[in-house]
Amino acid sequence: MQPIGMSLLREVSPRLWSIRSSEQVALAKRAAQITAELQQGVKKPYKDVIDVSWGDAHRGGLKPLTFVRQVIASCLYPSLLNSESLPIDVQQKAQNLLGCCEGGSVGAYTSTCGIPKIVRSVSEFISRRDGGVESLPENIFITSGSQRSLMMVLKLFVQTERSARTGVLVPVPSYPYFNMALSMLGGVMVPYYLDEEHGWDVKVDELRRALHAARGHCNPMALYITNPGNPTGHVQNRKSIEDVIQFAAEENLFLLADEVYQDSVHDPESDFISYKKVLFEMGPPYSNSVELASFNSISKGYFGECGVRGGYVEFVNLDPTVMECAYTLFSTDTCASVLGQITLDILAHPPQPGDPSYPIFSEEIRAMKDTMISNVHRVQEVIGSLPGMSCQPIKGAIFAFPQLHLPPSAVQQAEKAGVNPDVWYSSCLLDEAGLCVGPGCEHGQREGTHHIRLCIATTQENLEEVLTRLSAFHLSFKSRFF
Repeated sequence: MQPIGMSLLREVSPRLWSIRSSEQVALAKRAAQITAELQQGVKKPYKDVIDVSWGDAHRGGLKPLTFVRQVIASCLYPSLLNSESLPIDVQQKAQNLLGCCEGGSVGAYTSTCGIPKIVRSVSEFISRRDGGVESLPENIFITSGSQRSLMMVLKLFVQTERSARTGVLVPVPSYPYFNMALSMLGGVMVPYYLDEEHGWDVKVDELRRALHAARGHCNPMALYITNPGNPTGHVQNRKSIEDVIQFAAEENLFLLADEVYQDSVHDPESDFISYKKVLFEMGPPYSNSVELASFNSISKGYFGECGVRGGYVEFVNLDPTVMECAYTLFSTDTCASVLGQITLDILAHPPQPGDPSYPIFSEEIRAMKDTMISNVHRVQEVIGSLPGMSCQPIKGAIFAFPQLHLPPSAVQQAEKAGVNPDVWYSSCLLDEAGLCVGPGCEHGQREGTHHIRLCIATTQENLEEVLTRLSAFHLSFKSRFF
């Protein structure tokens, strides 16, 4: 007999039932189980589980920025403003932000778009970032993270009632939770493959192939792109961005530019350039016709405040009537976390030279940059030395996405177990070495290729232990199957 209500749920939420369960969640559950076993005294060849499967810098041991936490603490507990231990600019910042909150409290609701002063701060930040390109506060919505922003924007144009469902061009590999959100809303993922052999480049010929192949079974309306890339670590140059914008203009596609890793570029020969900046520098007809939504977040970059929850979306070139619909849609959601909004304000206006907090703030940022650059070099060095594994240059973001060159015997063993080969590899790595990574199939990959994803936003000491365990396991694995 079916559980009471089961048939009703299937009727009400058919799309939810169609979404496959995440292999990453299964690995996380197994990691928690192993941790519990270790705490109970079960003997294993390692003392703890190291989880580098999530893009979470603080989980990886990197410390939060002092100024950020001092301001948040003062806003949460204003009595701290009477403390002489806090720098004067922390007190001023907190007082100013509290003055923008209803009732002078972070516990009060805010408007749909966010606290007006903070929305203006974000607008000023975008304009400075883009060399003076105008950013209008009325085109910005603050949300509880970029994932929430993406979900709300997808709701604007995903059509399920017409004969042809809405399609979105999505990179492979890409951010898996975007794909889940798209499926939840009834949209169709139109995969385009990044060029791994050339550093995960975006190729317009591949975009065109994917688009034309999709037009027979859906209505492609948007193009999703991540720059810098998750999980690939690629960073687009200006020419690549121009090519994508021209393609979007030719095919009348809405651009979704996920730029949450814009502060995480590690390659000295690469620079982050926003899609909006390139779009406006290309001039008409592109600058006044191509529709764009760009996303940023406090969860990534040097802030790494994943749990505080704060992000924004900026719309470009949307028709005023569509913007009214967007405002109505965003109004149906709860306002963004006030602490997240406060942190966004700090991102937009951090301490400047001459401010009391600037020396510590700048030193913490420099130390994190040095750590990430060192980690990139170390990961590339170690993975490059392992037989049966290769990794394209990591130019940005916070992940390594090496390819596993598995022999047929290993692939056959995984097939016997009924799982994807990189899931099987990741499971063995977790059980035998206590190291939890993400299987590449979660992000998508070309047929016949296998990858793992690991977060490199961690301390150098932790990374060394990660690489030691990975190397020892992989060499043991090689001896068994290669």
